[in-house]
Amino acid sequence: MMIIKNGRVIDPASRTDDRLDVRIENDAIADVSRAISARKGDRVIDASGCIVLPGLIDMHVHFREPGREDVETIYSGSKVAAKSGFTTVCTLPNTNPVIDNQALVRFIRLEAEKGPINVFPIATVSKGRKGEEISEMGELINAGAVGFTDDGLPVMSSILMRRALEYSRMFDVPIIAHAEDLELSEEGIMNEGKNSTLLGLKGIPKESEEVMIARDVILTRLTGGRLHVAHVSSGGSVEIIRRAKEDGIRVTCETAPHYFSLTDDAVAEYLSMAKMKPPLRTEEDRRAVVEGLRNGIIDVIATDHAPHSLNEKMQELEYAPFGIIGLETAVPLIITVLVRANGFSFNNAFEKLTVNPARILKFDRGELKPGKAADITIINPDKKIVVNDEFILSKCKNSPFIGMELYGSVEYTLCGGNLVYARA
Repeated sequence: MMIIKNGRVIDPASRTDDRLDVRIENDAIADVSRAISARKGDRVIDASGCIVLPGLIDMHVHFREPGREDVETIYSGSKVAAKSGFTTVCTLPNTNPVIDNQALVRFIRLEAEKGPINVFPIATVSKGRKGEEISEMGELINAGAVGFTDDGLPVMSSILMRRALEYSRMFDVPIIAHAEDLELSEEGIMNEGKNSTLLGLKGIPKESEEVMIARDVILTRLTGGRLHVAHVSSGGSVEIIRRAKEDGIRVTCETAPHYFSLTDDAVAEYLSMAKMKPPLRTEEDRRAVVEGLRNGIIDVIATDHAPHSLNEKMQELEYAPFGIIGLETAVPLIITVLVRANGFSFNNAFEKLTVNPARILKFDRGELKPGKAADITIINPDKKIVVNDEFILSKCKNSPFIGMELYGSVEYTLCGGNLVYARA
């Protein structure tokens, strides 16, 4: 039995923001109220100065297993997630081999049982991620898949995307779109614009993202399916999704912390550490992403945690892989950029990592309510952290935020009533 006392309870599902205590019995929340008395044998966590949240949910991580266990495994990634305040994550299927059959989905679930948190697999839209033949979605769902994506690659075939969205309507699961027109992005390295011209680098126009979102929105309108757009990076994308929602089309979307924190100016300073896809955009786009989060057009913040070894990342920019790690910097960036710099309430900021992804994925989590799973994250929003080698638990250090001082320290993470992380 455990009691969390003296904390500021933030529950975006009920819009709660109050000084309350939380009692945990076994693996569930038993009570959320004022001045809960401790019983003999209770463990008490003093959350003074902290916010107490539902356990955070990240619906977009790359744990690299199977195939690249040298850079991250399901177990090591789970430990990193727990340290970062996340109690539930979804692994993406662009592994080697890709997650396109029941055996591999079950493998993810079995490996996840060894770790401290909940890990759910997302499977491929197409067999082999080749964009030619649709995967056996019904069988994959029965094995434990909670959504479908060919992330890292778009579904270029409109007819295949149509079929996938039709199945998503039947099974009531999201198709998670990596929105990129490969013919427009070609071999681009960074955002197409002033900075790509000054640096002499081939650019990726934001229209590469926006064209594919527009196509997928139209196909979702046609099919009545469920579309979720991954890593939204441009103001134009936010506008297309806004109009789709106003028209009643079943579309949700996410962005990542780097898209509301950085612009393509960072490429000149951090080089390959700021190389990601979609690329960092302009200040205008960054502001549009912030406003999209503020007004609810963007439903979710997901890290797109993408570990790469330093040997891979420290190549010439042209040859370095896309992607950065993101779990450990997510909470500090949300507190620093959204709450402190842009005036977001805790409820508004953290609904994007709790109740919203839970509803999209149909998880019975993301709430601080009696009877719910005791997945809880405790954060000191005023404590400073420095992003350095000692701070980063991940096997890989590929982040443009190295050396930055940010606000927001994860103090405790509880999953299913178990204390899976406590800051030393």
